[in-house]
Amino acid sequence: MSDGVDGAVSGNAEDPRRFAALRDRDSGLYIGGSAVTMMADNIEHVLGYWVLWQTFHSPWLVGFQIVSHWLPFLLFSVYAGSLAERFDCRRLIQIAQGLFMLVSLLWGVLFLTGTLELWHACVLLVLHGIAGCLWHPAEQMMLYDFAGPSRLTSTVRMNATFQSLAFIAGPMIGSALLLLVGPAFGMLINVLFYLPLTLFLARTKFTGHSRAAASADPSGAAPQERTTFLSTFRVLGTVRKNPLLLGMILLAGLSAICIGPVLQNAMPDFADRLGAGSSGLAYGVLLLAHGAGGVIGGFLLEATRAVPATGATAIGSAIVTGVSVVVFAASGNYLVALIALVAAGFAGIASASTEMSIVQLEAPEAERGRVIGAYSMFGFGMMTFSGVTVAVLGSLFGLPGSVLVGGSALVIGAVVIGAYMFWPRRSAA
Repeated sequence: MSDGVDGAVSGNAEDPRRFAALRDRDSGLYIGGSAVTMMADNIEHVLGYWVLWQTFHSPWLVGFQIVSHWLPFLLFSVYAGSLAERFDCRRLIQIAQGLFMLVSLLWGVLFLTGTLELWHACVLLVLHGIAGCLWHPAEQMMLYDFAGPSRLTSTVRMNATFQSLAFIAGPMIGSALLLLVGPAFGMLINVLFYLPLTLFLARTKFTGHSRAAASADPSGAAPQERTTFLSTFRVLGTVRKNPLLLGMILLAGLSAICIGPVLQNAMPDFADRLGAGSSGLAYGVLLLAHGAGGVIGGFLLEATRAVPATGATAIGSAIVTGVSVVVFAASGNYLVALIALVAAGFAGIASASTEMSIVQLEAPEAERGRVIGAYSMFGFGMMTFSGVTVAVLGSLFGLPGSVLVGGSALVIGAVVIGAYMFWPRRSAA
């Protein structure tokens, strides 16, 4: 546990090697496999959402796509974290990977046979969301097991960076598959992208619990204590007692509600306002700018090690993210808007990777999975409501106005959370 909001975890000096996570064979392969899985997730979205719109032309279904993807995180992330504490995380991830593959396979069969119905789509969208919810806490616990405290910040940062890269590659490859082989065969090919991580987990000795000194199980799995869905939420009491933990989780939830996936969804409107149109190179560059900022930011942060993983860094990065979003929404100049998007991606990955590093290092050993689940519940689950937020604000102020309000709210909220986190230390002093 840290000795203050800005304190490093005592006794755990950071590994001085740059890109230490990628130098290690196990963690490097794991990060690469996770990125390919995230790429496959985005490919499925490109292919599936295109067919669903062409088939049903249903705005209701578009809304359900967002809700079904994020609502499982809101409802079940803490319980998924408790499962990650009790069982071998390799197997939990493989189960999630199996669900991902099953969903892509069924999409492909339904598209190929022309038998897709609305209820099929709803069931498959829900299964995909549940798979993502099950995957995330176990994925993060595996990162801790690979890295340990000394390399955790580097490992979390590189994992986030490669997943940002996957967010860029996924839509590009998905679009190529759509044009070259069509959505049905594209989905069947997409199944193969889930295999690298699944096969790697079959051979690695790490379980997500190998470093847990308290584990009495010789196989490396955590002790399996029976828990109920409701009892898992007791971990929120642990979170509430630690201002740094609570601050990071609240900050993740604030970012999810205020920004979330809104930038990508609203990009066609912004592109028209900036004179880029809704197609062509200028529009494509706008779509990629935010993700590119995350990739550039992740590599630069790791190469320089100039920004420490502290509470102040997370708060400051969230403020910069909010300011960048405000500049983007308010600007009528294409170049200024593009730079603002890159800056938002850069600051966003700094904030998110710092938050996750702190959450993992501050979490009690016996509750790490549930604490990660609580972070997922706020950081991903709250995106369920981001669509509602932008719809209400957009109807009042237009899409640019709603994004501007969201960025401003993130800045103000981050300042308030920072004041809460730092206030106990000032009082003690």
